[in-house]
Amino acid sequence: MFFYTFMDTYYLARLFPAFEHALLEELVAKGTVQHFKEGERLMRTGQYFRSTLLITEGLVKIYREDGEGAEFFIYYLQPGQGCALSMFCNMRQEASSIMAVAARDTTAVVVATQHMEQWMTKYITWVQFVLGNYRSRFEELLQTVDHVAFKAMDERLELYLKTLRDTLHTDLIETSHQQIAGDLNSSREVISRLLKKLEQLGKVKLHRNAIEIIAL
Repeated sequence: MFFYTFMDTYYLARLFPAFEHALLEELVAKGTVQHFKEGERLMRTGQYFRSTLLITEGLVKIYREDGEGAEFFIYYLQPGQGCALSMFCNMRQEASSIMAVAARDTTAVVVATQHMEQWMTKYITWVQFVLGNYRSRFEELLQTVDHVAFKAMDERLELYLKTLRDTLHTDLIETSHQQIAGDLNSSREVISRLLKKLEQLGKVKLHRNAIEIIAL
């Protein structure tokens, strides 16, 4: 884990353009820039929070974990977004029910709880940011529930690949069949069979540890 001390209002304004200048100045003065290597955990199930994260670079994958360690992918956090759950748990002093892992090398601004509480009464743009993150994450959660409850695995796989393409901004997805199976709570054999079917239909092209999206 590496820490960077340089941060200015211009750097933050590009990512959080709705924030008023005074809030950006407070973020610079009171926030800490922290870097996480790919694969590093930012948040663990059962963890209590004393801060929240605003993502400035990279990509964070949010999971739900059961009591036996099985994982289920929920959504991604991208630059310009914050962790709604850590904000919520912070204010209610509750433990996390999810975990977060850096899907790429990731940089985030860490904001301590006491500053968040002050900003909720001081800056309307911070309130709007927090509520906007709640709403976005809730909508993504509903979409995930819909996929699990109402769609077959082949449809869920296609939607998963489309989400990866749109999130990563590339048609070449570097991942393994086992990783996809874990994210979709399925088996590697099922995922491999469905991917082969998609390849036969001309929708994807399979490479070693990568999937090229052709027509999804």
